[in-house]
Amino acid sequence: MSKILVIGAGGQLGQCLKVVAERRGITEIVFPAEQDANILNESGLNDLLAKEQPGFVINCAAYTAVDKAEDEVDLAKSINETGAAYLASACLANGAKLVHVSTDFVFEGNEVKLLKEDDEAKPISVYGVTKLDGELAVQAKLSAHFIIRTSWLYSEYANNFVKTMLKLGAERDELNIIADQVGTPTYAIDLANAIFDIILSSSTAYGVYHFSNEGVTSWFDFAKAIFDISETRVKVNPIPGSAYPTKASRPAFSVMDKTKIKETFNIEIPYWRDSLVECIKQINK
Repeated sequence: MSKILVIGAGGQLGQCLKVVAERRGITEIVFPAEQDANILNESGLNDLLAKEQPGFVINCAAYTAVDKAEDEVDLAKSINETGAAYLASACLANGAKLVHVSTDFVFEGNEVKLLKEDDEAKPISVYGVTKLDGELAVQAKLSAHFIIRTSWLYSEYANNFVKTMLKLGAERDELNIIADQVGTPTYAIDLANAIFDIILSSSTAYGVYHFSNEGVTSWFDFAKAIFDISETRVKVNPIPGSAYPTKASRPAFSVMDKTKIKETFNIEIPYWRDSLVECIKQINK
């Protein structure tokens, strides 16, 4: 198997890739420190790829602070679009294939229907716009790419909704959670497994793919499940998104169709609640 290089190794997905690589016995993989793999350092990326000569690069580096992006437009754009372009160019120059992680936020999400890869992308936030522009930059510069859009990512690592709910549930008796935004949580360990499945398949079916766990839920029901599984006693009240205004607009319905990734790579995707049980088990270890 050719060597794999992970950019953004210190983040949530990067940490999950490290865990899954160990579990699966994948040893030809490099997790450089952030200062050695700065997505905004074009010459540094070229030097890194020239030195490591990976067959695959996985890009987990992203600006993901959705609300802050509305104020930090230039920073979000530089990381999510310019950085992606630099990395795609470095891959092209060094003969590497790229797995680039994107988001359901590229969609408007105003219709109740499963979102397919070729549906029109109409982002409604700065974060969504910059992630879509990153996808387009990768597509323009490098034909050997797999763009994987995912949603509601969580794990036992870094900051995410599950860990925030467990923390708040331990501190408060009652919480108000938005009930009219619907999507699918994704356990980052499952996404990491899917990425390795794609790489190990040796497939050249390049393009855009959707990956989340199976099923559909709201943030309210997701929170309820977290508290039920963790046996945390807290009252959860459903509220409309209008009662909790945020700087950035979010898709109201962003459930993605995973048929393409399942059929192309023969991937079995766990149901979201089953993966949540596993994650909480790991957190409580």
